Amino acid sequence: MISRNTKNVLVVSFGFLSLFTAYGGLQSLQSSLNAEEGMGVISLSVIYGTIILSSMFLPPIMIKNLGCKWTIFISMACYISYSFGNLFPGWPSLIATSAVLGLGGSPLWSAKCTFLTISGNVQAEKENKKGQDIINQYFGMFFLIFQSSAVWGNLMSSLIFQQDANIAEIPEERLQFCGAALCNENFTTTGNFTRPGQNLVNILMGCYIGVGVLAMILVAVFLDNIDGKEAREFRRNKGNQKFCSTFLATFRLLRDKRLIMLIPLTMYSGFEQSFLAGEYTKNYVTCALGIHYVGFVMICFGAVNSVSSYVVGKLAQYTGRIALFSLAAVINLSSAIALLYWRPHPDQLPVFFVFPALWGVADAVWQTQTN
Repeated sequence: MISRNTKNVLVVSFGFLSLFTAYGGLQSLQSSLNAEEGMGVISLSVIYGTIILSSMFLPPIMIKNLGCKWTIFISMACYISYSFGNLFPGWPSLIATSAVLGLGGSPLWSAKCTFLTISGNVQAEKENKKGQDIINQYFGMFFLIFQSSAVWGNLMSSLIFQQDANIAEIPEERLQFCGAALCNENFTTTGNFTRPGQNLVNILMGCYIGVGVLAMILVAVFLDNIDGKEAREFRRNKGNQKFCSTFLATFRLLRDKRLIMLIPLTMYSGFEQSFLAGEYTKNYVTCALGIHYVGFVMICFGAVNSVSSYVVGKLAQYTGRIALFSLAAVINLSSAIALLYWRPHPDQLPVFFVFPALWGVADAVWQTQTN
C-alpha cells in the first residue's frame, strides 16, 4: 500500500506526463512546422520570455492564494491554449497563446516543486529519514514518469505525419547545406522540408488538446489539496498584501549567494533544451530526413531522459551534485563540438539517434538536480 504522499507525487507526475505529451511534441515541431519567417522559434522565445517575466511575481501570488493544487490546475489550462493556437497558426494566434502559456509556466513549475518538497518532508518525518533523501527520490520518480512524455508526444506526431503523401526524397546536392551550415533563409528551399497537410496537423492538435484536458481532470479529481488550509488562511489574513511587496520579495531572495549561483545553471538548462528542440530537429533531422522523423528521433531523447532521471535521482545520494553536473557538462560540450563538424546524411541514420540519447543523459542531470 503506497502512502498518501507517494500517491500525490504519482498524480502530479502522470498529470505532467499527459500535459507535456502535448507541449513537448509541439515544442519539438515548432521550428519545422511553423518555419515561415521563423514563426515557430519566435513563438517559443515569447513563451520563455513571458515565463521569465511572470516568475518575478505570479508564483507566490497564485500559490499563496490558491494553493499548489489549483495553481497547477489553472496553469495547465494555459498550456492547452497553445495547442489551440497551433490549430490556426499565424502571428496573432501563436504569439497570443505563447504569452498565455508563458504566464502559466512559472506558477506551474513552482507549484510542482513546492508540492513535491512538502510531500517529501512530510513523508520523511513519518519514516524518520532525512528530508533531502526522500525529496530526491520523489523528484527522481517525478522525472522518470514526466520525461517519458517526449516518447508519447513525439510518437503521436511521427505516426500521424507518416500518413502524409507529400514525403519526398532529398537530392544529394542539397544535403551539404544540412547541419551547422544550414541558414534559416534557405530552410524552406533546402533540405527535405514539406509542411504536412493541414488535416493531419488538425488531427495532431486534437490529440494534443485531448491529453491536455486529461491532465487537468487527473489533478482536479485525484490530487490532494495539501496546503489548502494555509491558502485559505492567507486569503483571510493577508489577502490585502500589496503587489509591490510580493514583487520585491522575489528580488530579496537574491541576497542568498547560493541562489545567485543557481541562476546560470537554470539558464543553461533552458539553452540546452532549446538547442535540441529548435536547432537539432530543424537543421539536422528535418533537413536530412524529413519532418516525419522528428518524432522518432525525439522519442530516443525522451526514453533515455526518463530512465536517466530516475538513475540520477538515486546516484545523487552517493556522488553528490558536483560530479553529476561535471558529467553533464562534458557530455553537452563534446556533443556540441561533434555536431559542429558533422554533416548529416540519410545513410547515417543511427547517428541521428545517438546525439539525442547523449543529450537525454545530460538533460536528466540539469533537470533533476536544479529542481
